[in-house]
Amino acid sequence: QVQLVESGGGLVQPGGSLRLSCAASGFTSDNYAIGWFRQAPGKEREGVACISGSDGSTNYPDSVRGRFTISRDKNMVYLQMNNLKPEDTAVYHCATDPEVGARGLIRFFGSWGQGTQVTVSS
Repeated sequence: QVQLVESGGGLVQPGGSLRLSCAASGFTSDNYAIGWFRQAPGKEREGVACISGSDGSTNYPDSVRGRFTISRDKNMVYLQMNNLKPEDTAVYHCATDPEVGARGLIRFFGSWGQGTQVTVSS
């Protein structure tokens, strides 16, 4: 059974940085795609990053490209977030089975973790 456990969220001022971590377990191989989505109250879920399990290629929507970076190391997946803005405030979830659609929109069709809260405020 796939398990995803996120950590690293918190309160940060606009322009600041945070690094989120996701500990992944229960996969039968290392060749899985994984990523992050966020959900803010009253807003639609938004995929913010994903990374391929085969070649390590990454995808981001326009809203975070150039500010967020996804990476992975063995069973850990990271999301480095720089130049954070108040609109980045949300619960961030690690998730599997991403698909990248038109305009770089990312959706997830697998499992996800309980999430970690990120609040950007002065």
